[in-house]
Amino acid sequence: MITSEKGIELIKSFESLRLKAYKCPAGVWTIGYGHTKDVKANMVISPQQAESLLREDIARVESEVNKMTAYVGLSQEQFSALVSFAFNVGIGALRGSTLLKKVRQNPQDPTIREEFCRWVKSKGATLMGLVRRRKAEADLYSDK
Repeated sequence: MITSEKGIELIKSFESLRLKAYKCPAGVWTIGYGHTKDVKANMVISPQQAESLLREDIARVESEVNKMTAYVGLSQEQFSALVSFAFNVGIGALRGSTLLKKVRQNPQDPTIREEFCRWVKSKGATLMGLVRRRKAEADLYSDK
């Protein structure tokens, strides 16, 4: 599967477009739409480069989410919500999460929504941006 346009727009809306490198709330150098690989201070990119980096980053996440959810029978939007989640928290975090365990057991489990909403902290502090993002991901996951 690949991420729907709705899923890509969700990622873009929370990552925002930043053409100059900055440190995210977790202290990681970031550029474009949440791109972190090989980003250095004072780095600058074009909007086209940002879009290209985003598509490459999403493709890597999609590959891993596809591996983790093979044979689960996810809907398009369930898959897209998981990609957005993993794009933000990391593949390793999704891999070891109760969220993924519940998705694998029963992708229609209504408590999956609560699992998204548990991931709202950075460095011990609840971030309202993460609260909003997890709600949006849970809403997308539940979208039929």
